[in-house]
Amino acid sequence: MKILSATQTREADAATLQYEEIDSLELMERAAKAFAGWFENKFMPQEPVYIFCGPGNNGGDGLVVARLLHQKRYHVKVFIVGDSETASPDHKVNLQRLPETIVPQIINAATDLPPLHKSHSIIDALFGTGLNRPVTGLFAELIDHLNNSSACITAIDMPSGLYTDAQTPDDGAIVKANYTVSFELPKLAFFLPQHEQFVGEWHVVPIGLSPAFIADVTTEHYFTTINDISKLIKPRKKFSHKGLYGHALLLCGGYGKMGAAVLAARACLRSGVGLLTMHVPSSGYPILQTAVPEAMTLTDNNRKHISGLPEDVEKFSVVGLGPGIGTEKITKTAIGQLLATSELPLVIDADAINIIASSEKLKAQLPKNKVIFTPHPKEFERLVGKSKNDYDRLQDMKEFCRVYSCYICLKGSHTAICTPEGKLYFNTTGNAGMATGGTGDVLTGVMTALVAQGYSLEEAAIVGVYVHGLAGDLALQKVGDIAMIASDLTDHLPQAFMALVTA
Repeated sequence: MKILSATQTREADAATLQYEEIDSLELMERAAKAFAGWFENKFMPQEPVYIFCGPGNNGGDGLVVARLLHQKRYHVKVFIVGDSETASPDHKVNLQRLPETIVPQIINAATDLPPLHKSHSIIDALFGTGLNRPVTGLFAELIDHLNNSSACITAIDMPSGLYTDAQTPDDGAIVKANYTVSFELPKLAFFLPQHEQFVGEWHVVPIGLSPAFIADVTTEHYFTTINDISKLIKPRKKFSHKGLYGHALLLCGGYGKMGAAVLAARACLRSGVGLLTMHVPSSGYPILQTAVPEAMTLTDNNRKHISGLPEDVEKFSVVGLGPGIGTEKITKTAIGQLLATSELPLVIDADAINIIASSEKLKAQLPKNKVIFTPHPKEFERLVGKSKNDYDRLQDMKEFCRVYSCYICLKGSHTAICTPEGKLYFNTTGNAGMATGGTGDVLTGVMTALVAQGYSLEEAAIVGVYVHGLAGDLALQKVGDIAMIASDLTDHLPQAFMALVTA
């Protein structure tokens, strides 16, 4: 699914009006009904609802919501900030449509700000998506007043003061919403860690924007849904055999860190690989043979570290490397040998990222269009460099992927997947329980298995991240987020793949 910019969202509104031959008031009514429907399912009519409306169409949305909730017997109070004479035409019409029992209070100064209580449900309808300058003055005072209250805040479409798809200036006030209800599609801002305190828990409600416009509009930004991912899953034929599903090689593990190799191996096997060979330090041989009997195990000449490569590496379909390997000089030499001599697809994680990040020579040896990096934020910073903010980080990631013709999966709450062409996919599965050691090793195994089976690197990255998060969501239902461990993800990979096959 596509993520549209603020400009494209306005264009989608206009296309919908033209195609359906309706006016903007009717589309506003439709959007407000969708929001009010969500609100009714979340909040009881006994809770007082304070709706704060700005002068534009977001304020107009708030006025329609006030009328609709009043009809549902909610106790509604409306506050309009500033001079309503300068309001948008749709705002003025919906102000006239308010029932006589709702008398808006005009806020012209800080002394007009109402007292707020934790029992109040606040609806933020000040600015929405059209903002292009920082919020200051009276509006900023109001936003600070809202944020300092203990009341629950729900934002219509966007938290007021937050830019939709660009860095918000530091001097602007931003509503800290508990919930954000977005129209039709989520906004780019929702997927960035720096905005969590403002966006809160976000939801999307459909309002029937033109599907033809959305299908035709060009964007570099996408978010994944189960329908998107299920279409990418490759079905198995009746007369299948293991030779059809690839032979993966995992270079993993080090002395005291063989658990990383075990986690990656089990995940790889649970993700459908035909054959799996592990190359590990010699001390890991009995561990792998016992813990993962389905995998073949080759031992390195070094007891504690990986110091070389197996013979005839090119017989494998893909190499996954990094979990638990450490950053010893002999291991760095082995990775340099791999990059210099092999054209196989590579899934690179953990210490393998750190090793490559430390050497411009190794970066220059990366095979074009053959590499997926799976860094967490600190590994990303070592690999790509430090960014000023999350928007700059996305641009830095795009540039790195373009220069080195590689793919990056920047792990996080909404893992961002970047392609060499600059496309960004934001994942929508996963939970805070996955913030524990070893889950990245599981992802390496999953992605390596998918590449081995013939998925393109882009498909393997998108599907791998999604199914990894989905397994975490399934595990959450059983063990919760506090007690979750990496092995729980591997245990739930079968259910996750079954969910995708049957979606």
